[in-house]
Amino acid sequence: MATDIAEQPQVMAGLLEPAHAGAIAQVAKVIAQRQPKHVVFVARGTSDHAALYGSYLTEIRLGLPAGLASPSAITLFGARPDLSHALVVGVSQSGGSPDLTEVVRVAREAGALTLAVTNAPDSVLAQTAELSIDVAAGHERAVAATKTYTAELFALLQLVEGIRGGGTLPAEEQAALAALPELAAQTLADPTAAELAARYRFAARMVTTGRGYAYPSAREAALKLMETSYLPALAFSGADLLHGPLAMTQPDVPVLAFVGNGPGGQAMRDVLARLDERSADVVAVGPEQVAGAHAQLPVPAVDERYAPLLEILPVQQLVMELALARGNDPDAPRGLKKVTTTL
Repeated sequence: MATDIAEQPQVMAGLLEPAHAGAIAQVAKVIAQRQPKHVVFVARGTSDHAALYGSYLTEIRLGLPAGLASPSAITLFGARPDLSHALVVGVSQSGGSPDLTEVVRVAREAGALTLAVTNAPDSVLAQTAELSIDVAAGHERAVAATKTYTAELFALLQLVEGIRGGGTLPAEEQAALAALPELAAQTLADPTAAELAARYRFAARMVTTGRGYAYPSAREAALKLMETSYLPALAFSGADLLHGPLAMTQPDVPVLAFVGNGPGGQAMRDVLARLDERSADVVAVGPEQVAGAHAQLPVPAVDERYAPLLEILPVQQLVMELALARGNDPDAPRGLKKVTTTL
């Protein structure tokens, strides 16, 4: 897991190389020409969180309605929704889950433009979709996904911005993306995550929270805590946290809060104020110290739509170190396999 985490700056840089960036740009051009009316993402597990990020990007940057499909509606209940004007995007590290492939197959038969975003370009999912993007993360050693997750995020970011530009990334966008691998390396070099792990060795449960682009990060953080430390972790949008779950927060329930420097981060400051009233033990993940947080996992200050690529990195390190501190093997969580197939 440590090796996988450390390779993420290199993976990001690889997606900027002409061969990979050009392939994504060509897919973006086709989509821009086809002009879908809405976008439906379909994914499971960690890739579901990447798809959620893609959904935010699609609605905010492209102005298109977007959402996540419920695969069982098609695979178990036989639904055949009208997807004739949709772009349907299957996001999967392995491309091997039968239910995702079936959704993409049905969508394509219904006239949808279909796209597979996967780390396995020869997978059944990639072959089933009309278009495909290889996230080019290479072999991932640990069961818990790390570098394939950020590779999916990066590829979706390139895709959406490419669609917005009609198949071409503006020079300003190219420059911003080119800076991310080095920022990722700087983030991973900070020792704070390892130092914080001992603080939560005996935690019985945790809460993760964020708003907007950071909400997928909160979801992914909770999944990783459950996978590697077997620690019950609940993820909430910052807004939803205030609609009831706030009542369960207390000093012995640590809260991991993603607080960026854009609109979502500003909204989270009100959430932290309410958590502070409950004397919650809050760790803020973000570029600056914020009122109501007792500790900080620092990340560079970037536009909020880029932040998910960086803010998850120290959390991955924290999760790994916490698992080790609790006597677990984060590389091989009990009961889990690298590829999970669902019908």
